[in-house]
Amino acid sequence: MDIKDMGGPLDGAGISAFLRSLPAEPLLLGLGEARHFVGELGEVRNEIFRHLVEREGYRAFAIESDCLMGLVVDDHVTTGAGTLDDVMERGFSHGFGAFPANRELVRWMRAYNEEHDEKIRFFGFDGPLEYWAASPRQALTALHALLDGPLPCTGETLDTLLGPDERWANEAAAMDPSQSIGRSADAQRLRLIADDLVALLDTQVPRLSAEDRERAALYGRTATGLLRYHYWMADASPARWARLSALRDAMMAANLRAVAERGPALVFAHNLHLQRNKSLMPFGDQLLEWWSAGAIAGAHLGDRYAFLASALGTVGDDTPPPDTVEGILSTLPWDHSLIDTRRLAEAVTKSAPRVSHDFRYFPLDPAQLGTIDGLVFLGQAVRLD
Repeated sequence: MDIKDMGGPLDGAGISAFLRSLPAEPLLLGLGEARHFVGELGEVRNEIFRHLVEREGYRAFAIESDCLMGLVVDDHVTTGAGTLDDVMERGFSHGFGAFPANRELVRWMRAYNEEHDEKIRFFGFDGPLEYWAASPRQALTALHALLDGPLPCTGETLDTLLGPDERWANEAAAMDPSQSIGRSADAQRLRLIADDLVALLDTQVPRLSAEDRERAALYGRTATGLLRYHYWMADASPARWARLSALRDAMMAANLRAVAERGPALVFAHNLHLQRNKSLMPFGDQLLEWWSAGAIAGAHLGDRYAFLASALGTVGDDTPPPDTVEGILSTLPWDHSLIDTRRLAEAVTKSAPRVSHDFRYFPLDPAQLGTIDGLVFLGQAVRLD
């Protein structure tokens, strides 16, 4: 079979044809990154999103960034609040605000909304965490402020229990469980208060505006998720890192299910967070296993979730061997290609796994091609970090 018969150039027509090939219109279309901070992939993502909005009726964009910081970006693109410089600084985590393609995306979304009555929305869907976690202060106090009495505690009590944010955002606790605050008496009480606030929210939904309901639900998910994450940061057992990885993706998945209610939406994150198969990652002498956010969200949404993975050919001086999937795809005549992965899986059964010189690049696993709905392949790319 000719490799060119398995795909075509990545353009609007190809994206629309891909969507028509799916068993149902997705509420969430995941576009995965094989590596963060690849300029060409960000530009391709922006072109895909513009096409989805203008031709396919997509209404939202979600990115692997802090869900609370994302509110700053959403306010800007929907109402014009803040300057673009300020939004890029305060609205993204993980350094994503400095990525030029993200700045261009936010600028375009704001320009689009200025000309259309039906607004497109922006969401961060990661928790306020990396390997360590932030203070639950913002989520807890914002949820507390939206609710009416009788409340489980006063704002003053909440502030006293939270204490200084520095004791929550202690990066050393990522590697040293004994430095985590997560199982202290204050943290344990805050978990009960957060649970009571979320239960109280359910009783007060009718009196809240649609915007307040959406934000209160986000605050509730984030507060309980962060406190749960902090609790397990204090765990010294061998299962600690697998548990923390799973909890992070579960928080992502809960946010994605909320985004799906505002969909259809394009979701942009690392392939590992969007894939359907179980995630595996070497960590010291352990092999961590957990289900990704995409796998969890997909289990709930069924065929209303679709996943476009990405893969890269040559990145800098890292060129794929010709017997790998990326090496085979590098013979395609297009700079950017959209591949039918199920046909590809049938044709490259003897391909070798790629070993990349770039530790931040996660090569395609030939054994998992059948779990991917489609593949965006870039023949050459440049890292920006």
